[in-house]
Amino acid sequence: MYGYLKKFSSAAIRVRTDEPELSTLPDQNFEWCHTVYGNVEELLPKDAPKPLGKSVTTVTYTDANLYHDLLTGRSVTGILHFCNQTLIDWYSKRQATVETATFGSEFTAARISVDQIIDFRTTLRYLGVPINNKSFMFGDNQAVVTNSSIPHSSLNKRHNALSYHRVREMIAAGILGYYWIDGKSNPADIVSKHWGYQQVWTLLKPILFYSGDTLDLIDDNEKTETKVEN
Repeated sequence: MYGYLKKFSSAAIRVRTDEPELSTLPDQNFEWCHTVYGNVEELLPKDAPKPLGKSVTTVTYTDANLYHDLLTGRSVTGILHFCNQTLIDWYSKRQATVETATFGSEFTAARISVDQIIDFRTTLRYLGVPINNKSFMFGDNQAVVTNSSIPHSSLNKRHNALSYHRVREMIAAGILGYYWIDGKSNPADIVSKHWGYQQVWTLLKPILFYSGDTLDLIDDNEKTETKVEN
């Protein structure tokens, strides 16, 4: 702890209030009403105050590390929650069950993320914050994203059924959009595995340890690439 405080004495959480630019994401307009979920809708609190101010978008990154704990065989879930472009919560914890495949551990992580997203949205509503209709979640397992997002996808591993239906119901209700992201660009990877800070510095710096304008990071990368080419 003392070593961390000495090395990162100037660490800061980067606060950015602008909404993220997500307009280029592919549409996920499927007829979920013809599935087992029917016309499911989000349950809204009836005693929440009237929302005021600018609306916000919540973005979540999720990841899992299979067989992280060598003693119990359990995986670890890593989750990062953003309000607009500001990191507001993070989660790193060993899963409660033993999964024998990456698919199962990633689906368990997705279900935990969904539960936290619902809680986060409810908290914002009770604080009087207007929320955009859909939250966004990103994961780096293509099979899990596909099985969650496409109505006619089937589940082959029945012991993951509860996590499977929990995630799909959120998507069917239009509360959540679940998208694939490359593992190298997934910041949740930071809290799901053991890393040296040099290995994840590119992902970590814009989120936690940079107090200046993050646009400067792009300029720094371009300068570095130019030097390498020369």
